[in-house]
Amino acid sequence: MTELQKDVQAAIDELVETGTERGVQVAVYQRGELLVDAVAGVADPSTGRPFTSDTLVYSTSTGKGVTAAVVHVLAERGALDYDLRIAEVWPEFAAHGKGQATLRHVLTHAAGVPGVPVDTTPEDLCDWDRMCAAIADATPWWEPGTAFGYHPQTFGYLIGEVVRRVTGKRISQVLREEVAGPLGVADDLFFGVPEPELGRVARIEDPGPAMEMPAEMLAEMPFFRVVDGYTAAPMRAMPDAAFSNRTDVLTSDIPAGGTMTARAVAGMYDALLGGKLVSPERLRELSSAAVSGTDEVSAMPTSWGLGYAVGLLDRPTVFGMFGSGGTAAFADTATGISVGVTKNRASAGEYGTVGRIAGVVMGAR
Repeated sequence: MTELQKDVQAAIDELVETGTERGVQVAVYQRGELLVDAVAGVADPSTGRPFTSDTLVYSTSTGKGVTAAVVHVLAERGALDYDLRIAEVWPEFAAHGKGQATLRHVLTHAAGVPGVPVDTTPEDLCDWDRMCAAIADATPWWEPGTAFGYHPQTFGYLIGEVVRRVTGKRISQVLREEVAGPLGVADDLFFGVPEPELGRVARIEDPGPAMEMPAEMLAEMPFFRVVDGYTAAPMRAMPDAAFSNRTDVLTSDIPAGGTMTARAVAGMYDALLGGKLVSPERLRELSSAAVSGTDEVSAMPTSWGLGYAVGLLDRPTVFGMFGSGGTAAFADTATGISVGVTKNRASAGEYGTVGRIAGVVMGAR
C-alpha cells in the first residue's frame, strides 16, 4: 500500500468516524496508474450494506464532465463540430431567436437557455421528449454567445439531443459504446442505470433538515429567478436525497448528472489526459478557459472550458466538475493526476470533503 493510499484512507475513515460522512469513495490516477482506490463507511444505512469500490453513486453535476466527454470523443472522430448550430440538426430549437446557438455555446454555458419551466417535476425530467420540447420553446435569457450562465439541467438535454439527432442513438448508448466500453468501465459509468444494477447504488441522505428560505429571498437570488415562466432551479425538482433515490430518476437519461463509481470517473479523466479519448490538441482546447467572468446564473466568478470548469482548487491547470451534493471529478494537466470523489451524504453545496481529499492528493504530488 502506497503512502498516498494510506493518507487518503485515513482521511476518509476519519470523516466517516466523526459522522461528517456516511460513506465515501476516492480514486486517484496518475498517467494510467491507479494510485488510490479507497472506500469507507456504508452505502445504505438501512441495511448496513458497505461502501465498496464497485458501489454506484448518483453524483448530480459531476456527471456533466461525463456528458462533455461524449461530445469530445464524437468531435475527435469527426461526427460533431463544436461550431455546429444546434438548429441545423434540431430545427425546433431555432424558436424565439435561438437559431445561432452552437454546440460550443452549450459547452461554455453561453447558449442562453439555463431554465426549465418553473413547475417542472422529477417526472418531467425523466420524460426526454417533454424536456426537449420545453427547452426548444424557451425564450433565451440572453443572445447566445453574448454572456454565460450555468445551465443546471438544460446542459444535459441540449447535448443529449444533439447527440441523438446526429448519431440516432440515446446519449446513454453512445456513452457505453464510445467512452465507457472502450475504457472497460461500461458497468460503472451511467446516465440511466439499468434496472439490474440498481442494487449497487448507494442510498443518498440529506445532511439534516432542509433550511426554509423565504420566497422573496429566493426570488432575489439569480439562481432561483424566474424569466418568462422558466427557472434554472425548479423547486419541485431539486436534487435532494428524495430526488436522488428515485428509481425513475436513476434509470432515466438526465445527463446533467450521472451515476458512477469514483474509480470509473477518475479513470475517464485519466483517459482524457493520456490521449486514449482525445488528441493532445483537443485536450488543450477543452481544458482551457473559453469564457471567464461573472456567471449570470450562479453570480460567481467562473471560467468555463468546453464542458468543464477551469481553474478548480485555485489551480489554473485543474479542470472538471463538482456536483451539488459534494461529489467531484477533476484532472490536472500539469501533474497528470485525475481524482474522483463520490459519497452518499449530500452536503448542501459544501465541498469540505473534496477539499480535504484534494489537499492530501495534490499536496503529495
